[in-house]
Order: sequence, then C-alpha cells, then structure tokens
Amino acid sequence: MHSNLNLDTFIQAHVIKRSKSLLEVDLLRLDAELKKRINGKKVLVIGGAGTIGSSYIKAILKFNIRSLTVVDINENGLTELVRDLRSSTEYNIPEDFITYPINFGDRVFEKLFRKTAPFDIVANFAAHKHVRSEKDIFSIEAMIENNVLRARKLLDLLLEFPPEHFFCVSTDKATNPVNIMGASKKLMEELIMSYSSKIPIKTARFANVAFSNGSLPLGFLERLNKKQPWSCPLGIKRFFVSPRESGELCLIACIMGASGDIFFPKLDVEKDMIPFDQIALDLLKSFGLEADICKTEDEAKNKAKLLTGNETSYPIYFFDSNTSGEKSFEEFYTGDEQVDLTSFINLGVITNSKKRNPKEIDEIFNQLNKLFESDEFSKSNVVEILSEYLPDFHHIEKGKGLDQNM
Repeated sequence: MHSNLNLDTFIQAHVIKRSKSLLEVDLLRLDAELKKRINGKKVLVIGGAGTIGSSYIKAILKFNIRSLTVVDINENGLTELVRDLRSSTEYNIPEDFITYPINFGDRVFEKLFRKTAPFDIVANFAAHKHVRSEKDIFSIEAMIENNVLRARKLLDLLLEFPPEHFFCVSTDKATNPVNIMGASKKLMEELIMSYSSKIPIKTARFANVAFSNGSLPLGFLERLNKKQPWSCPLGIKRFFVSPRESGELCLIACIMGASGDIFFPKLDVEKDMIPFDQIALDLLKSFGLEADICKTEDEAKNKAKLLTGNETSYPIYFFDSNTSGEKSFEEFYTGDEQVDLTSFINLGVITNSKKRNPKEIDEIFNQLNKLFESDEFSKSNVVEILSEYLPDFHHIEKGKGLDQNM
C-alpha cells in the first residue's frame, strides 16, 4: 500500500523539516580531525543491528577503519545489516568485518572480547528504549539488567583493555525522568561517568529517531500494510532526528567529545517539536488518504475489516495519553547542568555531568540486586530505590501501560 513512499523524503519534509543533515556542517568542519582519529582503527559496535547502531556503523564506514566487529542479539537484524552494507556502494567495508548474534552480557561475549581485544573504538547501543518496557516487575528487571547492570560488566572489561574512545547511548528521557526507562538511562549515565577518569567515555541524549524500529510512526506503516487501523495519542510532542542524523551525532560525540561529555542536538522547542498526531495526518495525506477519525478502538477495528485497498480515507483512533511514564514534551538538559553551545555548530554538550564515587554506585547496585533476588517485589519498590538516588526522577503512574492500547 505504501510502495511509492520515499521515506527519507517524507522524513525530511514532514518530520525533521530539514533538507540536509543537521550534522552536515559539523562533519565538514571536523572532517580532517575525524579521519585522523578514525582511519586505520579497530572498531567494536554492540547493539549494531538496531536503528541507531546501524546508522552509526554507516557513519563510521564513510571512513577507512581497519576492522569492524558487530554484536547484537537480533540475528535477523544482523543479517539485514550485512545485506544492506554489502549491497551498497557508499561504504568502505574493511576486509576484517564480522557479526555475532550474542548478548553482550553473556559469558561467550567475554570470551570473544578477551580473544579479540583491544579495540580502538567501542560503541554500545544495546538498550531497552521503550517506556512500555516497565509493564511489570519482570520487564522492569530485564530493562535495568540490560541498561545498567550489564553496562557495568562491559566497563569492567574495558578497564582491562581501554579503548581510545568509548560511547554509550543515552536518551532525552534521562532528563528529569518520569518513567523507569528514563531513570535507568540516567543511572546508566551516572554509572559510566564514574569510570570517566579511567576510560574516555562519551554519551548522547537525543531526540526520537524518525521511523526507527518499534517506533509509533513505523507502526503506522506496518498497520497500513496489514490493513489495520491506526491509533495515536493527541498532543504528545517530540524532538526528531533522521536515522542518518542519529548515527552522525553518535559518531561525533564518540570521536570528538572529551571524557564525561554528554552531547545533544541543538533543536528549537517552537520549530522542531512535532506532535505524533500531525505526523499521522501528514503520512495519510502522502498516500492520498484522509483521516477517518473514530471515537473508539472498536469502531476503528470494525472499519478496518471493511478495507479493500481502494479507499480514500483510513480509520484512525486519536486518544488522550493515559499511560504511565508518558511525558507530554522532551528536554535535553536541566538547569543544574553546565552547557557548552559554542564548540559545535548544531550540537550542545553538557560538560559537568555528575561523577559519583564508585562506592555510591556499588550501594545502588547492591540495593537493586538485593531487590531482584527477593521472591517478591513491586514496581513501587524499584521506583523508591531509583528516586532515592535520582532526585530529579518523578515517576508518572497512571496504572495503565502502553501494551494495553491498540
């Protein structure tokens, strides 16, 4: 149904509203220095099959690296990544290029790392990124395990074989977090910063990546393919970058940042914050369809049953956000954070990130591990521990998760 859609063109025109990459000027200005720091290097990318990880790989393959190792638990995603890269002409793929479908928290990754280390550049994109991942105690434990506890295991490995550059992706939801996912990424930031005097560590908080894997806009296309109705919250605004911009942003942060720096895109609240409902309407319009606005999920589903593929309208259910952890807008830094807005054209840098004493980190981890080892704990127990250590964390609890919506 959307075979004629040029997604890159749509993203440029209706989502990011830029014809050129936000990072183009910075990349041109820094080109010589980037080449000096990247060419000939040995690179490890963890979580490289996802949208941001694969975009980072594409950004770094514009340079001439010596070797590339990619690790991800998504075997199918790795297969597609290899096919995509091998079918393109714009990337400098090194002869030493290998992918592994393994979890970076597993023993086999440790064996692999010790056998193939050291790496000059290490970038970690493995993360639970969805607010819906706090649906119950099991999903919460898995999210904190992935976003925080495994990250420490990786850092301890890197201490044995320190890279020249280490990057670990964060999120804008780590700023004044209102959900456990955002709080887990904020804790991850504080964890990695506690190692920043020993390893050159950089991170980035950035906007939603337009049409990334698992995102609501990509879900619109999936629903359209299956002749299923659309469902979209009203008034939820987000900053957006394109997949390409996400990779370029992480590359600049990884290679050009000082240890302890947190990067973010310079975006304007008035101009660059786009509501999801507007994306939905613009996307329908690009297919020559009008919105058939439904009052309930059932009405939308019943109308979708009658779709033949020749309609001029499409059923969509707009609703007011009613789920836990949803913030109506996003922000990149707080009033307590020192921001450098001059070193890069379209990137800002938080330069005074909190550097906790490792003993404090031990204390947090001990509390979380003790909680997870108990037979019974609740979501509120996790929120309580995180709130104690993250004073900016104010969880929004509405008793309903995203998985309960269409």
